[in-house]
Amino acid sequence: MHDWIAAVILGIIEGITEFLPISSTAHLLIAANWLPRQSDLFMIVIQSGAVIAVLPIFHQRLSQFIFKWRERETQDYAMKILVAFGITGLGGILLEESGFRLPETLGPVAWAILLGGIAFVLIEGWLRGRSLSSSVTFPIVVVVALGQLLAAVFPGISRSGATILLMLMCGLSRPAAVEFSFLVGIPTMLAAGGLKIYKALVHPPAGALPEQWDVVLLGFLVSAAVSFVVVKWLLRYVRNHTFVAFGWYRIGLSAVLFMLLFLKAA
Repeated sequence: MHDWIAAVILGIIEGITEFLPISSTAHLLIAANWLPRQSDLFMIVIQSGAVIAVLPIFHQRLSQFIFKWRERETQDYAMKILVAFGITGLGGILLEESGFRLPETLGPVAWAILLGGIAFVLIEGWLRGRSLSSSVTFPIVVVVALGQLLAAVFPGISRSGATILLMLMCGLSRPAAVEFSFLVGIPTMLAAGGLKIYKALVHPPAGALPEQWDVVLLGFLVSAAVSFVVVKWLLRYVRNHTFVAFGWYRIGLSAVLFMLLFLKAA
């Protein structure tokens, strides 16, 4: 298979799954069974493309931080994003130094996908008929940071999935939970991605082949374009729908992962 075809396919997968609560890691693991292996730098860059693409979607909220920063409400919301980012960053450094992280392999990811799917179905059932708030409180901020750290330790949980689910459990409305999850995720993933890109460029793996930058750029652009469309769709979807469908999708996806695990062991 030509590298540019693989770049397009992986860009589409990354763009679709990065912000949906269904785990990009799981889908990329499945794709790895049929596509040629790409460098770590390529995978980091296409993730960054998916993240950067959502900036225009939140231009109104982001512009408030520049043009309305004197307003108390704007300062409060910005502070909550910074606190969540700070807790995540500090916790991430501690986790990195301790080396406490499950491997991105089929077994752990399949279980994380399954348990997350069951949790979405159960929590949405528990929320049925309950009134939800649109106000992000500081306890919710801490919960979001913990959710991001949980996703960092257990690949397959999904960063957006963990944070959104925890915010729903705290009584936050779906649109408010999605927006805050994404706004916290933007600096978190860009900072982590930037550090990984720096390390990959300055200290490339031994024996690594030169990067095909045209292929990397193609994957970046495809991921960005697809991510933009998907996030726009999700923001509309959660206004009138629950996350039950995503829960059942995760359960079905876990079955595929367990089947692949069984076939590899056979």
